[in-house]
Amino acid sequence: MDPAIFKAYDVRGVYQEQFNEEDAWKIGNAAGRFLPSLIRGFERGQSHSQTLVVGHDMRSHSPALVAKLIQGIRCAGVNVIDIGMIDTPQIYFAVNHFNTCGGIQVTASHNPAKYNGFKVSGVHATPIGIDTGLSDIKHLAVSLLHTKGNPSGTLKKINLTDDYKRHVLRFLTPNLKKLKIAVDASNGMAGKMVPLIFQDLPIDLVKLNFKHDGTFKHEPNPLVEENLAELKATIREKNCDFGLCFDGDADRLMMVDEQGKTVGCDLMTAMMVPYFLKRKPKSAVVYDLRSSRVVSEEIIKNEGTPRRERVGHSYLKKAMRDSHAVFGGELSGHFYYADNFCADSGLITLAHVLNIVSDSDKPISELIKPLRRYATTGEVNFQVEDKQGKMEELARVYNEGKVDHLDGVTVDFKEWWFNCRPSNTEPLLRLNIEAKTQELLDEKFKEIQKLLGPVV
Repeated sequence: MDPAIFKAYDVRGVYQEQFNEEDAWKIGNAAGRFLPSLIRGFERGQSHSQTLVVGHDMRSHSPALVAKLIQGIRCAGVNVIDIGMIDTPQIYFAVNHFNTCGGIQVTASHNPAKYNGFKVSGVHATPIGIDTGLSDIKHLAVSLLHTKGNPSGTLKKINLTDDYKRHVLRFLTPNLKKLKIAVDASNGMAGKMVPLIFQDLPIDLVKLNFKHDGTFKHEPNPLVEENLAELKATIREKNCDFGLCFDGDADRLMMVDEQGKTVGCDLMTAMMVPYFLKRKPKSAVVYDLRSSRVVSEEIIKNEGTPRRERVGHSYLKKAMRDSHAVFGGELSGHFYYADNFCADSGLITLAHVLNIVSDSDKPISELIKPLRRYATTGEVNFQVEDKQGKMEELARVYNEGKVDHLDGVTVDFKEWWFNCRPSNTEPLLRLNIEAKTQELLDEKFKEIQKLLGPVV
């Protein structure tokens, strides 16, 4: 087992090069020994404190990995509920539905087909990252010398589709318009789940890349603009009301309007702000610090409380709980909901977008148009060996602005701002700049590029 597969938020690597089925057993066994210890406030011996939910995505090697993962968990004396081939958000639902001490999804999300991995959740579907338990699981897993044991934990296989469908559909308003939408499933789990959940609605669904054969027509990452080309062409050709492209495990998505124009996820967050604050006035809304100023402006305009947070689903979910936020959005395409256990869900996001479009007499492009009031670079990567040193240099050079270090370095001026933060795994700095005009944006990007070096 290559220890490098343990990332900040999950376990991920190249199958058969960095890890294999034996390693899946060890990770399962380690998780089975560790996760029950996180239970607090429950009586000793209650069944949910000794049960984990397990699911997997559509990758060709996922079934073999999940089989060994389950064996490892059971050999730790922990019971398993196997819910089969599912989208990752269904794990979050299942952990709460069955009241277990956690769950594991076998998936590599948006990575190419040769990758796989494990997303681990604790009680109430709280994320288990390197700072909240994944380092303990890593230590236990790499120290195991064999994969032998008595599988004393029980195993149940349960199809949760009906319960999960009821959960997702309860977010829909009753007066949906007849809409034509294009969905690019990226040959991932949305290809299974979207028809199962939404098949009975007044939706003309144009399906793209719904097939599961272990390959991807395009990389299952909707944040890469070129991966949206087929969706954009289909929207224009079929006169769709809008389109969505999901990632591999269907917890993230990107929206394209009826004109075939990409809608940034921060603008999507801003579009959804009035909708949520109307339902729960004066609530907090959480967003990551790369997001456009328009997000905080819309929250304040609608009498909500902005909660700016560092990048990463574990931080956003904690901020959701801490601030009792109604909703949260992240530039990466994760959207979080208070009444979905503060967890993210691509399918629930689709439901809310259907509500918003149905409640309005405007198309998506018109809803987004007033929010496109700033120029932005998007996230640009620079190869930098001394990441900390360069961030300190940026803070010194731009010290006339308002500087903070919540995640990397952010410097805020009246007419523009930037955030520069380090990659967790590579010698990269990630830069986002936003300005009131394109001319000012271009000027400031050239300035900072001189300091950071070549774009990757």
